[in-house]
Amino acid sequence: MTQYMLAIRYADGEPSAEEFRRLCVDVPAFDAKLEDAGAFVFHGGLRGGAQAATVVRPSGADFLITDGPYTETKEHLAGFWIIDAADLDAALEWAKLATVAHRRAVEVSPLEERDIDELLAAEAAGEL
Repeated sequence: MTQYMLAIRYADGEPSAEEFRRLCVDVPAFDAKLEDAGAFVFHGGLRGGAQAATVVRPSGADFLITDGPYTETKEHLAGFWIIDAADLDAALEWAKLATVAHRRAVEVSPLEERDIDELLAAEAAGEL
């Protein structure tokens, strides 16, 4: 099994009160489907939207800490699931259900599951 992140992005601020109540029904129902199938690993929502983010950047020998998202963008990461799926096609099927539950686009990305030693060996072998 490979782990995938199913990411939800918001471009229009936080959900309305009505949308929030609907999400409180539809998203747990989706979570239950993931759990029943043994695909659920972890999920989380980010509190406060992009304005709640804090960015830490290297600045010479020090660090620069600023408010806001990493990049200037209208979209921000609002939440995500980490799932186990046999392959990308299976992850995309889960993403379709997540899209229905959340009524937003879902970005699907495989997670890197190799540790640093495995990555260094793959890089040395020219496999990256």
